[in-house]
Amino acid sequence: MVHRREVEGSEIVLGNQGALWGNAMTWWDHETGSVWSQPKGEAIIGPLKGTKLELLPSNLTQWGAWREAHPDTMALDAPGDITRFSLDQTVLVVDFGTETVAYPVSQVRSVGAVNDQVAGVEVVVVFDPSDDQRWAVFSRRLDDRIVELVVEEGRLVDVGTRSVWDPVRGIAQSGPLEGQILDQLPGFTSFPDDFFTFWPDGRVWEPAG
Repeated sequence: MVHRREVEGSEIVLGNQGALWGNAMTWWDHETGSVWSQPKGEAIIGPLKGTKLELLPSNLTQWGAWREAHPDTMALDAPGDITRFSLDQTVLVVDFGTETVAYPVSQVRSVGAVNDQVAGVEVVVVFDPSDDQRWAVFSRRLDDRIVELVVEEGRLVDVGTRSVWDPVRGIAQSGPLEGQILDQLPGFTSFPDDFFTFWPDGRVWEPAG
């Protein structure tokens, strides 16, 4: 996940605090020494306790999947060990403050696109039909229209106009809505066992029926 490191108009510098809280990383800010929870983006100890950082859209995926979709990306070349991490082990989380929903990866993949509402916001959580390592969360609102997106024959289409959408960038590629762009919304991954630790009132999405 990615947060904007700005508090009341001023940038802060964050470092790894070294301890875990709820089995997740904590940070500390150099300006006040406050300790922050990484999953919640919220100061939990210190002068800034209760302050929350703005969550920004981001994506956790394999490097090959990302580079195919964004070939001009520049990346930090740093040494690292091979990880056993897999998206299959996680849920995709959409957190809008007043409501937080977890979408199990395996279930989202099985339907391709999940049309839902979180804290009154119409959202769609979608996997790229051509690469199951690429996913995104978009707003389904286009001006005064709410679109419903489904995966059919390996394409992401909206039910109302049959326009075809890019599942990575949220751009309509053909059809009556060609050129329209869905706003990308913040989403991030969490291990299922940790979800209710941070969001005890959260909801886990399940397919209808």
